[in-house]
Amino acid sequence: MHNAMKEHFDVVIVGAGLSGIGAAVHLQRALPHKTFAILEAREALGGTWDLFRYPGIRSDSDMFTLGYNFKPWRQRKAIADGPSILAYLNETVDEHGLRSKIRLRHKLRRASWSSKDARWTLEVERGDDGAVIELTATFLWGNTGYYDYDKGYEPSFPGRERFAGRVVHPQKWPEDLEYAGKRVIVIGSGATAVTLVPSLAKTAAHVIMLQRSPTWMIMRPSVDNVAEALRATLPEKLAYDVTRWKNVLLSMFVYQLSQRRPEGMGQWLLEQIRNELGPDADMRAFTPSYKPWDERLCLVPDGDFFRAMREGRAEVVTDTIETFTETGIALTSGKHLEADIIVTATGLVLKFAGGVEATVDGRRVVPSDLVSYRGCMFAGVPNYATTFGYTNSSWTLKADLIAAFVVRAMREADKRRSPVITPKLDDPTVSTKPFIDLRSGYFQRAIDQLPKQGSKSPWKLNQNYLKDLALLRFGSVDDGVLEYSGRA
Repeated sequence: MHNAMKEHFDVVIVGAGLSGIGAAVHLQRALPHKTFAILEAREALGGTWDLFRYPGIRSDSDMFTLGYNFKPWRQRKAIADGPSILAYLNETVDEHGLRSKIRLRHKLRRASWSSKDARWTLEVERGDDGAVIELTATFLWGNTGYYDYDKGYEPSFPGRERFAGRVVHPQKWPEDLEYAGKRVIVIGSGATAVTLVPSLAKTAAHVIMLQRSPTWMIMRPSVDNVAEALRATLPEKLAYDVTRWKNVLLSMFVYQLSQRRPEGMGQWLLEQIRNELGPDADMRAFTPSYKPWDERLCLVPDGDFFRAMREGRAEVVTDTIETFTETGIALTSGKHLEADIIVTATGLVLKFAGGVEATVDGRRVVPSDLVSYRGCMFAGVPNYATTFGYTNSSWTLKADLIAAFVVRAMREADKRRSPVITPKLDDPTVSTKPFIDLRSGYFQRAIDQLPKQGSKSPWKLNQNYLKDLALLRFGSVDDGVLEYSGRA
């Protein structure tokens, strides 16, 4: 252990992506006396928006809700590309003087809580020289997202080694990949595949989206005309706030309608696609076996996916893979698809809290044993919070609310001069269930590795912005469940 740089901070934020940068701004604005550092394992800030480099990478939420509540989105396109989002994050960092707080290539490996010392001891691997340094923190705040940054999910495809072309996963997109004039197969039907296909189809000879089963798709204009009109008539911040609320309520309406009247919502979604592809389109390729919002809807901005199909540059094939061949993929139906490049847009690998090994007073913290408190802290784990956004709406809507709650709890701890904040689950009537109830494959594969949620508030995880607004931004931080202890 190399201890030459051992330091102590009031707060250590892990992750310099969308959540981590937002958490730092909320912390700095509400509690400017707190010392803090942001640890980022990668060589650049930005998280998802720096990691993913595949063609067409963009948001699948509008930037009026994916953007921060404290920083208006100023660009015209509401459905923004990855580089624009990364620029927005860098602007936020510079506007709030956070760059000196970010320690790049610092990967948190282990975190150990000592009740005697009322602090976390953090073992951090420093990427520039491989040294392991030790930091201490009163409060640890994880903002690492929910998936493994090192690898994506790739099923074992028979005969993969036989394929003479290139096989790539979107999470590790090669900079030197030339696809112009090539035949491309994209395996998958989720958001990444739906984004990739129209982008690749602009220059590729032909693109096939090979899906095992369809996914619900929803279209939306990339430019929000209401937002444009509001910008022209109202002060910037007011226009942004009104647009944000308009989009929050619209997304809640779509989700609730999907839950209450799934058949009607499904018919409406299919009708939009039929209008794009024409009356003779085979709608079986777009009709999933599950109800809308049992999995996240795939966004198709400006109908670009369907335009590529209309123009003959892309097609959808619904089948299962028998084997890879030297020249493509043989399907179980007997059909063979020719390809020069195969893209495995087969999903993510979930990883809770970035895979950090944690202990509390020598006892190992097992993620699947944890019960979430207000969706951001955990029963029996002191001075620790994570940021996990919505699955049915914009991630940042929840991230902003969590940040507001965490800094309010810290302020209450300062007021009491009791720096240790621990959710206590003493209610025997609280039962547990999975943290996330989506049917998406990447959640189902990791369901046994994630924390649980409780059957009632404040242990129940809401997927409802209005309920969370009441609970996290305005709900009491002295609720009889959150225990404040220790002495400053």
